[in-house]
Amino acid sequence: MSEFVKCAGLSEVPENQNKAVDVNGVSVLLCHTKEGMMAVENMCSHQLQPLEGGRIRGCFIFCPLHGQRFNLKDGAPIGSLTDKPIKTFEVKVEGEDVLVKV
Repeated sequence: MSEFVKCAGLSEVPENQNKAVDVNGVSVLLCHTKEGMMAVENMCSHQLQPLEGGRIRGCFIFCPLHGQRFNLKDGAPIGSLTDKPIKTFEVKVEGEDVLVKV
């Protein structure tokens, strides 16, 4: 059974930015949106490239390579480049700690 793991400090991921972290051997992308912190796998399902550094707009992230957009809430792709969603992970913030469940 997986548990929440501390993986970053809240100040390490400014709003509208993202940061890749390793959580139990999984590359997880922390995304700080206006709605709060969200976590997805750090891999675009289009051409298997990292999503780190992609633009965040609302609750969406755009792949920095080809611009494929993904919903950070459920991993659903928007656009015609892929129909494969990305994994999402439970995330919570306790004080200044960001915790993810993988």
